[in-house]
Amino acid sequence: MPQKEEPILQINDLRTYYHTKRAVIPAVDGFSLSLAKREVLGIVGESGCGKSTVARSIIRLIDATNTTIESGEILFHGSDLLKLGMRDITKVRGKSISMIFQNPLTSLNPVFTIENQICEALIINERLNKKAAQKRAVELLQLVGIPAPENRMKDYPYQLSGGMQQRVMIAIALACKPDILIADEPTTALDVTIQAQVLDLMNQLRAKYDMGIILITHNMGVVAEMCDHVIVMYGGVAVEEGSTQDIFEAPAHPYTRGLLAAIPSISVQKDKLYSIPGYVPRFSTHVAQCRFASRCSCAVEKCWQSEPPLVEYDDGHNVRCWNSGKDGD
Repeated sequence: MPQKEEPILQINDLRTYYHTKRAVIPAVDGFSLSLAKREVLGIVGESGCGKSTVARSIIRLIDATNTTIESGEILFHGSDLLKLGMRDITKVRGKSISMIFQNPLTSLNPVFTIENQICEALIINERLNKKAAQKRAVELLQLVGIPAPENRMKDYPYQLSGGMQQRVMIAIALACKPDILIADEPTTALDVTIQAQVLDLMNQLRAKYDMGIILITHNMGVVAEMCDHVIVMYGGVAVEEGSTQDIFEAPAHPYTRGLLAAIPSISVQKDKLYSIPGYVPRFSTHVAQCRFASRCSCAVEKCWQSEPPLVEYDDGHNVRCWNSGKDGD
Protein backbone atom coordinates (compact mmCIF):
# COMPACT_ATOMS: atom_id res chain seq x y z
CA MET A 1 0.00 0.00 0.00
CA PRO A 2 1.45 3.44 -0.91
CA GLN A 3 2.36 5.64 2.04
CA LYS A 4 -0.24 8.21 2.95
CA GLU A 5 0.52 11.91 2.55
CA GLU A 6 0.95 14.13 5.59
CA PRO A 7 -2.55 14.64 7.06
CA ILE A 8 -4.26 18.00 6.87
CA LEU A 9 -6.73 16.87 9.54
CA GLN A 10 -5.92 14.58 12.45
CA ILE A 11 -8.46 13.63 15.13
CA ASN A 12 -7.09 11.92 18.25
CA ASP A 13 -9.34 10.19 20.80
CA LEU A 14 -12.31 12.56 20.41
CA ARG A 15 -15.07 12.26 23.00
CA THR A 16 -18.31 14.20 22.53
CA TYR A 17 -21.10 13.55 25.05
CA TYR A 18 -24.80 14.45 25.13
CA HIS A 19 -26.23 15.38 28.53
CA THR A 20 -29.87 14.59 29.30
CA LYS A 21 -31.80 14.81 32.57
CA ARG A 22 -31.43 11.06 33.04
CA ALA A 23 -28.02 10.19 31.61
CA VAL A 24 -24.80 11.17 29.88
CA ILE A 25 -24.67 9.61 26.41
CA PRO A 26 -21.22 9.18 24.79
CA ALA A 27 -22.20 9.85 21.17
CA VAL A 28 -18.51 9.84 20.21
CA ASP A 29 -16.40 7.90 22.68
CA GLY A 30 -12.76 7.81 21.64
CA PHE A 31 -12.70 8.34 17.89
CA SER A 32 -9.65 9.03 15.71
CA LEU A 33 -9.08 9.68 12.02
CA SER A 34 -6.51 11.02 9.60
CA LEU A 35 -7.34 12.86 6.36
CA ALA A 36 -4.79 13.69 3.68
CA LYS A 37 -4.98 16.22 0.86
CA ARG A 38 -7.18 15.00 -2.05
CA GLU A 39 -8.25 11.94 -0.05
CA VAL A 40 -11.91 10.89 0.24
CA LEU A 41 -12.51 9.32 3.64
CA GLY A 42 -15.81 7.55 4.21
CA ILE A 43 -17.41 7.24 7.66
CA VAL A 44 -20.18 4.63 7.53
CA GLY A 45 -22.68 3.13 9.95
CA GLU A 46 -26.34 3.20 10.87
CA SER A 47 -28.17 6.22 12.24
CA GLY A 48 -27.20 6.77 15.86
CA CYS A 49 -23.60 5.55 15.51
CA GLY A 50 -22.10 9.04 16.00
CA LYS A 51 -21.14 9.94 12.41
CA SER A 52 -22.80 13.36 12.28
CA THR A 53 -21.60 14.18 15.78
CA VAL A 54 -18.02 13.70 14.58
CA ALA A 55 -18.67 16.11 11.70
CA ARG A 56 -20.25 18.77 13.89
CA SER A 57 -17.50 18.42 16.48
CA ILE A 58 -14.84 19.17 13.85
CA ILE A 59 -16.34 22.59 13.10
CA ARG A 60 -17.66 23.05 16.66
CA LEU A 61 -21.24 23.24 15.40
CA ILE A 62 -22.78 21.63 18.47
CA ASP A 63 -25.42 22.76 20.94
CA ALA A 64 -23.43 23.79 23.99
CA THR A 65 -26.54 23.61 26.22
CA ASN A 66 -26.62 19.82 26.12
CA THR A 67 -23.43 18.72 24.34
CA THR A 68 -19.81 18.87 25.44
CA ILE A 69 -16.55 17.88 23.80
CA GLU A 70 -15.02 16.14 26.79
CA SER A 71 -11.53 15.50 25.46
CA GLY A 72 -9.38 14.78 22.44
CA GLU A 73 -7.61 16.73 19.72
CA ILE A 74 -8.77 17.97 16.31
CA LEU A 75 -5.58 19.07 14.55
CA PHE A 76 -6.06 21.10 11.37
CA HIS A 77 -2.69 21.81 9.74
CA GLY A 78 -1.23 21.10 13.19
CA SER A 79 -3.43 23.59 15.08
CA ASP A 80 -5.92 22.18 17.62
CA LEU A 81 -9.39 23.47 16.69
CA LEU A 82 -10.68 22.63 20.18
CA LYS A 83 -8.39 25.28 21.67
CA LEU A 84 -9.60 28.10 19.43
CA GLY A 85 -12.03 30.74 20.66
CA MET A 86 -15.38 31.15 18.90
CA ARG A 87 -14.14 34.12 16.85
CA ASP A 88 -11.23 32.08 15.50
CA ILE A 89 -13.25 28.91 14.84
CA THR A 90 -15.77 31.03 12.90
CA LYS A 91 -12.94 32.05 10.57
CA VAL A 92 -12.13 28.38 9.92
CA ARG A 93 -15.76 27.28 9.55
CA GLY A 94 -16.97 27.85 5.99
CA LYS A 95 -13.65 29.21 4.76
CA SER A 96 -11.11 26.44 5.40
CA ILE A 97 -13.52 23.65 6.37
CA SER A 98 -16.98 23.57 4.77
CA MET A 99 -19.92 21.25 5.32
CA ILE A 100 -22.79 20.04 3.15
CA PHE A 101 -25.80 18.91 5.16
CA GLN A 102 -28.21 16.07 4.46
CA ASN A 103 -31.33 18.02 3.54
CA PRO A 104 -30.68 21.11 1.42
CA LEU A 105 -34.25 22.41 1.77
CA THR A 106 -33.84 22.74 5.54
CA SER A 107 -30.27 24.06 5.22
CA LEU A 108 -31.07 26.85 2.75
CA ASN A 109 -32.93 29.87 4.10
CA PRO A 110 -36.39 29.94 2.43
CA VAL A 111 -36.78 33.72 2.65
CA PHE A 112 -33.54 34.67 0.88
CA THR A 113 -32.64 34.26 -2.77
CA ILE A 114 -29.86 31.98 -3.95
CA GLU A 115 -27.82 35.10 -4.74
CA ASN A 116 -28.15 36.38 -1.16
CA GLN A 117 -27.03 33.08 0.34
CA ILE A 118 -23.96 32.55 -1.84
CA CYS A 119 -22.89 36.20 -1.73
CA GLU A 120 -23.14 36.28 2.06
CA ALA A 121 -20.42 33.63 2.35
CA LEU A 122 -18.20 35.48 -0.12
CA ILE A 123 -18.65 38.90 1.47
CA ILE A 124 -18.03 37.65 5.03
CA ASN A 125 -15.20 35.19 4.39
CA GLU A 126 -13.53 36.54 1.26
CA ARG A 127 -14.30 40.23 1.95
CA LEU A 128 -15.49 40.81 -1.61
CA ASN A 129 -17.66 43.80 -2.48
CA LYS A 130 -21.21 43.14 -3.65
CA LYS A 131 -20.43 43.31 -7.38
CA ALA A 132 -17.45 40.97 -7.14
CA ALA A 133 -19.43 38.57 -4.96
CA GLN A 134 -22.28 38.46 -7.50
CA LYS A 135 -19.84 37.69 -10.32
CA ARG A 136 -18.20 34.94 -8.29
CA ALA A 137 -21.62 33.51 -7.32
CA VAL A 138 -22.56 33.14 -11.00
CA GLU A 139 -19.24 31.37 -11.64
CA LEU A 140 -19.89 28.98 -8.75
CA LEU A 141 -23.39 28.10 -9.96
CA GLN A 142 -21.96 27.47 -13.40
CA LEU A 143 -19.20 25.33 -11.87
CA VAL A 144 -21.71 23.05 -10.12
CA GLY A 145 -23.70 22.58 -13.31
CA ILE A 146 -26.72 24.82 -12.82
CA PRO A 147 -28.03 26.02 -16.21
CA ALA A 148 -28.70 29.75 -16.80
CA PRO A 149 -27.00 30.68 -13.48
CA GLU A 150 -27.77 34.40 -13.88
CA ASN A 151 -31.49 33.59 -13.82
CA ARG A 152 -31.24 31.09 -10.94
CA MET A 153 -29.56 33.76 -8.79
CA LYS A 154 -32.93 35.45 -8.30
CA ASP A 155 -34.75 32.23 -7.39
CA TYR A 156 -35.76 31.16 -3.90
CA PRO A 157 -34.89 27.62 -2.72
CA TYR A 158 -38.46 26.31 -3.15
CA GLN A 159 -38.27 27.13 -6.86
CA LEU A 160 -35.46 24.62 -7.40
CA SER A 161 -35.56 20.83 -7.54
CA GLY A 162 -33.86 18.75 -4.82
CA GLY A 163 -30.86 18.13 -7.05
CA MET A 164 -30.51 21.84 -7.85
CA GLN A 165 -30.82 22.73 -4.16
CA GLN A 166 -28.01 20.33 -3.31
CA ARG A 167 -25.86 21.85 -6.07
CA VAL A 168 -26.47 25.28 -4.53
CA MET A 169 -25.36 23.89 -1.16
CA ILE A 170 -22.18 22.59 -2.80
CA ALA A 171 -21.62 25.99 -4.44
CA ILE A 172 -21.91 27.71 -1.03
CA ALA A 173 -19.55 25.15 0.53
CA LEU A 174 -16.98 25.72 -2.22
CA ALA A 175 -17.30 29.49 -2.27
CA CYS A 176 -14.06 29.98 -0.33
CA LYS A 177 -12.13 27.05 -1.86
CA PRO A 178 -11.88 25.09 1.42
CA ASP A 179 -9.12 22.62 2.26
CA ILE A 180 -11.71 20.15 3.61
CA LEU A 181 -15.28 19.43 2.56
CA ILE A 182 -17.46 17.49 5.01
CA ALA A 183 -20.45 15.92 3.25
CA ASP A 184 -23.04 14.57 5.70
CA GLU A 185 -25.35 12.21 3.78
CA PRO A 186 -25.29 14.57 0.77
CA THR A 187 -27.35 12.33 -1.54
CA THR A 188 -29.91 10.76 0.83
CA ALA A 189 -32.82 12.92 -0.33
CA LEU A 190 -32.00 12.55 -4.04
CA ASP A 191 -33.05 10.00 -6.63
CA VAL A 192 -30.34 7.69 -7.97
CA THR A 193 -29.76 9.64 -11.20
CA ILE A 194 -29.22 12.95 -9.41
CA GLN A 195 -27.22 11.15 -6.72
CA ALA A 196 -24.73 9.93 -9.34
CA GLN A 197 -24.44 13.43 -10.79
CA VAL A 198 -23.77 15.00 -7.36
CA LEU A 199 -21.12 12.41 -6.49
CA ASP A 200 -19.43 12.87 -9.86
CA LEU A 201 -19.46 16.63 -9.30
CA MET A 202 -17.83 16.25 -5.87
CA ASN A 203 -15.12 14.08 -7.39
CA GLN A 204 -14.39 16.64 -10.11
CA LEU A 205 -14.24 19.48 -7.60
CA ARG A 206 -11.95 17.51 -5.29
CA ALA A 207 -9.42 17.25 -8.13
CA LYS A 208 -9.90 20.88 -9.14
CA TYR A 209 -9.40 22.33 -5.64
CA ASP A 210 -7.12 19.64 -4.10
CA MET A 211 -9.64 19.16 -1.29
CA GLY A 212 -9.83 16.42 1.25
CA ILE A 213 -13.38 15.08 1.62
CA ILE A 214 -15.03 13.41 4.60
CA LEU A 215 -18.07 11.58 3.27
CA ILE A 216 -20.56 10.50 5.93
CA THR A 217 -23.09 7.95 4.74
CA HIS A 218 -24.89 4.69 5.45
CA ASN A 219 -24.82 3.78 1.74
CA MET A 220 -22.04 1.28 1.10
CA GLY A 221 -22.53 1.62 -2.66
CA VAL A 222 -21.63 5.31 -2.44
CA VAL A 223 -18.56 4.37 -0.38
CA ALA A 224 -17.39 1.89 -3.02
CA GLU A 225 -17.78 4.54 -5.72
CA MET A 226 -16.17 7.49 -3.94
CA CYS A 227 -13.85 6.62 -1.08
CA ASP A 228 -10.14 5.85 -0.78
CA HIS A 229 -10.29 4.95 2.90
CA VAL A 230 -13.21 3.84 5.12
CA ILE A 231 -13.98 3.98 8.84
CA VAL A 232 -16.90 1.80 10.00
CA MET A 233 -18.43 3.38 13.09
CA TYR A 234 -20.67 1.79 15.71
CA GLY A 235 -21.74 3.01 19.13
CA GLY A 236 -19.49 6.05 19.04
CA VAL A 237 -16.26 4.26 18.14
CA ALA A 238 -14.50 2.94 15.04
CA VAL A 239 -14.97 -0.83 14.81
CA GLU A 240 -13.04 -1.24 11.57
CA GLU A 241 -10.94 0.93 9.30
CA GLY A 242 -8.86 0.39 6.20
CA SER A 243 -8.68 1.00 2.48
CA THR A 244 -11.93 0.67 0.54
CA GLN A 245 -10.55 -2.46 -1.08
CA ASP A 246 -9.75 -4.02 2.33
CA ILE A 247 -13.19 -3.25 3.72
CA PHE A 248 -15.08 -4.67 0.74
CA GLU A 249 -12.87 -7.65 -0.05
CA ALA A 250 -11.83 -8.76 3.44
CA PRO A 251 -14.22 -7.32 6.07
CA ALA A 252 -13.04 -8.43 9.51
CA HIS A 253 -15.77 -7.15 11.86
CA PRO A 254 -19.22 -8.81 12.04
CA TYR A 255 -20.88 -5.39 11.80
CA THR A 256 -19.04 -4.53 8.59
CA ARG A 257 -19.98 -7.92 7.15
CA GLY A 258 -23.60 -7.22 8.08
CA LEU A 259 -23.58 -3.84 6.33
CA LEU A 260 -22.14 -5.41 3.19
CA ALA A 261 -24.62 -8.30 3.28
CA ALA A 262 -27.48 -5.77 3.30
CA ILE A 263 -26.46 -4.29 -0.08
CA PRO A 264 -28.95 -5.33 -2.81
CA SER A 265 -27.41 -7.22 -5.74
CA ILE A 266 -28.72 -7.49 -9.29
CA SER A 267 -26.74 -10.70 -9.81
CA VAL A 268 -28.14 -12.61 -6.81
CA GLN A 269 -31.86 -13.31 -6.46
CA LYS A 270 -33.14 -12.91 -2.90
CA ASP A 271 -36.69 -13.19 -1.58
CA LYS A 272 -35.79 -10.92 1.32
CA LEU A 273 -32.95 -8.46 1.88
CA TYR A 274 -30.66 -9.16 4.80
CA SER A 275 -30.86 -6.82 7.80
CA ILE A 276 -28.81 -6.77 11.00
CA PRO A 277 -31.11 -7.79 13.87
CA GLY A 278 -31.80 -5.30 16.64
CA TYR A 279 -30.87 -1.64 16.80
CA VAL A 280 -28.02 0.60 17.94
CA PRO A 281 -28.27 0.76 21.75
CA ARG A 282 -27.50 3.79 23.89
CA PHE A 283 -24.40 3.35 26.01
CA SER A 284 -23.32 4.84 29.31
CA THR A 285 -19.97 6.56 29.77
CA HIS A 286 -18.40 3.34 31.07
CA VAL A 287 -18.64 0.58 28.47
CA ALA A 288 -17.45 -2.80 29.74
CA GLN A 289 -18.33 -5.00 26.76
CA CYS A 290 -18.13 -5.17 22.99
CA ARG A 291 -20.62 -2.55 21.79
CA PHE A 292 -21.92 -4.83 19.04
CA ALA A 293 -22.30 -7.92 21.26
CA SER A 294 -26.10 -7.71 21.65
CA ARG A 295 -26.57 -7.92 17.86
CA CYS A 296 -23.70 -10.23 16.97
CA SER A 297 -24.19 -13.90 16.11
CA CYS A 298 -20.46 -14.53 16.80
CA ALA A 299 -20.45 -13.12 20.35
CA VAL A 300 -18.74 -15.23 23.04
CA GLU A 301 -18.41 -14.77 26.80
CA LYS A 302 -15.36 -12.51 26.49
CA CYS A 303 -17.36 -10.07 24.34
CA TRP A 304 -19.63 -9.36 27.32
CA GLN A 305 -16.78 -9.00 29.80
CA SER A 306 -14.58 -6.34 28.19
CA GLU A 307 -14.43 -4.03 25.19
CA PRO A 308 -11.91 -5.09 22.54
CA PRO A 309 -9.24 -2.56 21.50
CA LEU A 310 -8.78 -1.36 17.93
CA VAL A 311 -5.81 -3.40 16.69
CA GLU A 312 -4.05 -3.98 13.39
CA TYR A 313 -5.64 -6.85 11.49
CA ASP A 314 -3.49 -6.45 8.40
CA ASP A 315 -1.22 -3.74 7.02
CA GLY A 316 -3.25 -0.52 7.35
CA HIS A 317 -6.40 -2.49 8.21
CA ASN A 318 -7.58 -2.20 11.84
CA VAL A 319 -10.44 -3.95 13.64
CA ARG A 320 -12.10 -3.88 17.08
CA CYS A 321 -13.22 -7.49 17.67
CA TRP A 322 -12.24 -10.35 19.98
CA ASN A 323 -13.04 -12.88 17.23
CA SER A 324 -11.07 -11.29 14.39
CA GLY A 325 -8.01 -13.45 15.04
CA LYS A 326 -6.13 -10.39 16.35
CA ASP A 327 -7.00 -9.96 20.02
CA GLY A 328 -4.44 -7.30 20.83
CA ASP A 329 -2.96 -9.38 23.66
